[in-house]
Amino acid sequence: MGVKSKAAAAILVLLLFLGSLWLQGGLDYHWDSCLKGYNQVNTLHQLYNSSGVNGAEGPQLLEGCPGQTFQVSRLLSHLLAARAYTSDVLLQPYLSSWDELVRFMEALGPMVGLISKEIESKTSIIRQLALLAEGNPEAELGPDIHSINSVSVEPGTKNNKEASQHTGGYHSVRSMIWVELNRGLVDFYHQTDSGCRTLLRLHRALLWLKLFLEKLAETPVAGRLRSPSELCREAYKSTLANHHTWFVRRAAELAFIAMPERGFFFKLVCVQSQEELSTALNRVVQAIGEVYDRTQKALEENGMLDLP
Repeated sequence: MGVKSKAAAAILVLLLFLGSLWLQGGLDYHWDSCLKGYNQVNTLHQLYNSSGVNGAEGPQLLEGCPGQTFQVSRLLSHLLAARAYTSDVLLQPYLSSWDELVRFMEALGPMVGLISKEIESKTSIIRQLALLAEGNPEAELGPDIHSINSVSVEPGTKNNKEASQHTGGYHSVRSMIWVELNRGLVDFYHQTDSGCRTLLRLHRALLWLKLFLEKLAETPVAGRLRSPSELCREAYKSTLANHHTWFVRRAAELAFIAMPERGFFFKLVCVQSQEELSTALNRVVQAIGEVYDRTQKALEENGMLDLP
């Protein structure tokens, strides 16, 4: 085996080790220890929804991609379904959105796909907590959703009726926060596997992907289209890099080098041009943005943006 082959093998082994410890609280947690000694199947292939912010342009068809594991139409469907009431996020479609984003990352190749393994471990934690809560009546004593979301509707309306039917502790972001705070499961000083801390790690990663897709959708008036590798690196530096150690940031740089060229994303989203890619991704980015903003507000209101 030549020197170059050995170097490539060494890098691959390093990335395999780091991939499962990607998110803040993953790698840093295990690295410090070292120093100290609902998969949901959705067959939706087409989705009608508003193409504009206010829906003035009417419904527009977003088609699925036959034969592909990742489906942009399915991702958008889950994101839209995650919005609840005026300011909440339903956890089941939120986690299903992450399932689809994991498929998106895995489609980009083994190097980038390694990052998805840590994300899958985070979604599994919340799902396990929800399953445990189902078997524990005390955990199911969630708050009144009316008070959580401050829904401004008249008593007896459909919204109030639907809200009163969902009081499970892990039904939504705000109900999970309420339950875990009241049961003393959130530690503001030490690392734990609480749903709130786990959600924060997913929340940070979602901002990274949102910014990457947003940059990928940009069509410059003049000049060349920048490479996806460059755009992903730039998005990472302004988001997740702020929560990672130097060691993790260097590993991320190696992963981004192996990212496919722009033409691959045309095939992944089933479009023929940058204009079509921009149209599809902008709708996804808008949906991610609303879910992100709602989650950000809920975490901020409860002082959870810096959980260790």
